[in-house]
Amino acid sequence: MPRLLNADWGNNMKKLTAIAGCVLAAGCVTQQADTGSGLNTEAIFKAGFSQGNAALAARVSVQDDVQTQCSKFRDKPSKEIAANIEKQQLSSVKFPEKLMGDWKKGEKIAQDGWGMRFTDMKDSNPNRPNGGNCYACHQIAPQELSYGTLGPSLYRFGALRGNSAEIQKYTWGKIANPQAYSACSNMPRFGHNKILTDEQISDLVALLLDPESPANK
Repeated sequence: MPRLLNADWGNNMKKLTAIAGCVLAAGCVTQQADTGSGLNTEAIFKAGFSQGNAALAARVSVQDDVQTQCSKFRDKPSKEIAANIEKQQLSSVKFPEKLMGDWKKGEKIAQDGWGMRFTDMKDSNPNRPNGGNCYACHQIAPQELSYGTLGPSLYRFGALRGNSAEIQKYTWGKIANPQAYSACSNMPRFGHNKILTDEQISDLVALLLDPESPANK
């Protein structure tokens, strides 16, 4: 999730605050507005993000089936529905042959938020790859002092779990599509939504699992 949003909020700032964090993930769910409040969430969303990356704004303004279900149940579906979501999403994950790449590249991806901010105009720099901006939600390497706490700490993730083939596959799949392992997760589906490439995800796996990575020191 991006650490910075440079957009014109106008008078909708307070109304958007509740949904802004989720919207920035460009792939999570949003809470349905209370119809009795008279708040037209969709109209406010479109007004608040009318500038910048139009393609990104258009994509996050439309929910897919999973997001619709999670919004319907306010991110707390029944065990049966959650199991169905996870099963369906896991079946859509296509694992590459190489699950663990280069942790040094992974650290750069984790630090980089390019491409997922509404002011990042892809048409002006079409060859620049997206970043993962992982530090916006997670602690990873101890050298980085600025990190978010929306997600759990990933420091020593591999040191505690090892880097077996099973752990590599789980870690890759969790980054690619967290809904496959935790229904209605707020974590972006980096692979499912084509935010990151398979190779980038493998580099992030290395950042988390490679014994030489600073995340495991």
